[in-house]
Amino acid sequence: MKRIKIFDTTLRDGEQSPGCSMNLSEKIEMARQLEKLGVDIIEAGFAIASPMDHKSVQSIAAAVNNCTVASLARCTRGDIDAAWDAVKEAKHPRIHVFLATSDIHMEYKLQMTREQVLSRISEMVAYAKSLCEDIEFSAEDASRSDWAFLARCYSNAVAAGATTLNVPDTVGYSTPQEMGELITYLRANVTGIENVDISVHCHNDLGMAVANSLACIKAGATQVECTVNGIGERAGNASLEELVMALHTRPGYYEAETGINTRQIYRSSKLLSNITGVPIPPSKAIVGANAFAHESGIHQHGVLANALTYEIMNSADVGVPQNTMVLGKHSGKHALRDKLISMGYELDDQELEAVFTRFKVMADKKKNITRKDIEALVLHRRNVTIGSCRLMSHVVNTGAGVPNTSFIRLQREEDVLEDVAIGSGPLDASFKAINRMLGVDVRLDSFSLNAVTDGEDAIGEAVVKLSTPEGETYTGTGLSTDIIESSIRAYVNGINKMMEANA
Repeated sequence: MKRIKIFDTTLRDGEQSPGCSMNLSEKIEMARQLEKLGVDIIEAGFAIASPMDHKSVQSIAAAVNNCTVASLARCTRGDIDAAWDAVKEAKHPRIHVFLATSDIHMEYKLQMTREQVLSRISEMVAYAKSLCEDIEFSAEDASRSDWAFLARCYSNAVAAGATTLNVPDTVGYSTPQEMGELITYLRANVTGIENVDISVHCHNDLGMAVANSLACIKAGATQVECTVNGIGERAGNASLEELVMALHTRPGYYEAETGINTRQIYRSSKLLSNITGVPIPPSKAIVGANAFAHESGIHQHGVLANALTYEIMNSADVGVPQNTMVLGKHSGKHALRDKLISMGYELDDQELEAVFTRFKVMADKKKNITRKDIEALVLHRRNVTIGSCRLMSHVVNTGAGVPNTSFIRLQREEDVLEDVAIGSGPLDASFKAINRMLGVDVRLDSFSLNAVTDGEDAIGEAVVKLSTPEGETYTGTGLSTDIIESSIRAYVNGINKMMEANA
């Protein structure tokens, strides 16, 4: 079985997806989950992009022990120096340099000739190699490049010290057959390619990122670049969970395997969705709510007789156990801990105490606590930082023909803050009261509300997108059986992120 390396770029390419930005603590939490998932390489960011990006890469490099940590860099000394400075303390550092090689990019973006591009690759890969042993070179827009010229570019990169050659389908233009043929051509025409890893980075503009990546594996690629939930620029990247489970489910066809702990897939997917506030579509392969659901009577009958009739994967293999243990208001902390362990969550005593406190509040409101309820509580736990606000109570008055008013009480460290406001609706009034008492100037760009669980007493998850006059955006999430409360909590959560970022 050929071993395929998983290069996860959720924290770099994935975060570039509109609405998917993360703060430092969220990036570190996600990186640690990726380590539990078992990815080989974490691309932590683009260090030169901003001081915060540099700090994020540096912090992830310090937090991760078992994965290679990479930073992206253009083929310039400044980029490479910044990348090396950010990853040099990692247990396994990598510098990932790139330069476009397609005629359209060279002419209109780089304004460089082919000979200049070849010279720049040799010079900058060699410079990166002088700093770091592990160097990956990507030929941006490789799938639209002249193949003979592309082979020369990669040959130069290998000669200069590259240890991984990445072949990106940057704009998602290619097809599985074309990508497979390109890998075959490069294996035959790049000098020294037998001594390096061949990687692919496929985008999903035509919905073929996963298919293209799998075709490359069949043709000889040894590394795939992907993101959790397939997030990324435009239509996204190849989906990690789909790639991994395709190899896991069809080992006889692909003759390849990964080092991924598949039972951590669902948890990784849900964590990312919770951090970014971007819901997972119900029909999303592997991790969607309907991925292992059956409504058709014919399907139900078949699955009850033998799950293999309609299920090609066991839900437990991706971390979705079918556990029927019932928890309620009379359950204790030990029962909750056992339940969490069975679901794959290991919390320390402080985290467990916070979740248990919220669990008891929920149990007083709900007759039956489901697995989804508990999962939502765990994913929505928030570390309270200095200066953070906490919703203590709220009272709203709303109706037709009467003023919509909201009274909000917040706690900020030792201080209790109160205010009341009138608005066009209960949420508008609530948000105005919060803005006034905290003295903040933020705008609500978008708001959504989803039922996390089922039934009349379902938990509502509110997601808000806030922006400042300077153009900074923040995502806030809130959870409650009361949709007004969940909305207020989401707004406070978003403002807490803003205040933490500007502290």
